[in-house]
Amino acid sequence: MKSPPRFTLAAITLDAPNAHELARFYQSLLGWPIQKEEPGWVEIAPPDGSAGLSFQTEPLFTPPQWPSSLSEQQMMMHLDIKVDDLSSAVGHALALGATLADFQPQAEVRILCDPAGHPFCLFVRSGPSD
Repeated sequence: MKSPPRFTLAAITLDAPNAHELARFYQSLLGWPIQKEEPGWVEIAPPDGSAGLSFQTEPLFTPPQWPSSLSEQQMMMHLDIKVDDLSSAVGHALALGATLADFQPQAEVRILCDPAGHPFCLFVRSGPSD
């Protein structure tokens, strides 16, 4: 029996009105270097070579609504970003251009939106898996 082909997640791609602006936000937030940049497309990735983020310009981009609403563009996915200090991480993200979401369903997680409107979560996890 033939073995299945190998699949490796290379990146998650986010659409935005301006790929370069959104890439700069996440590059500053995560500290990841740019791997590739061309008109309407930017890739950033961690130095260890694991999966990164890609950004593509989409002129018809509509930001998702958080929390979801039937009458608005619904969130299709979001990023969960582990941090070592929630309060300072939120402050740093806000200084870079993120906004704090009005609805915060968990005390130990902060939901923010990037400059293009994509929701993302910052959280601190402590325990044996760290």
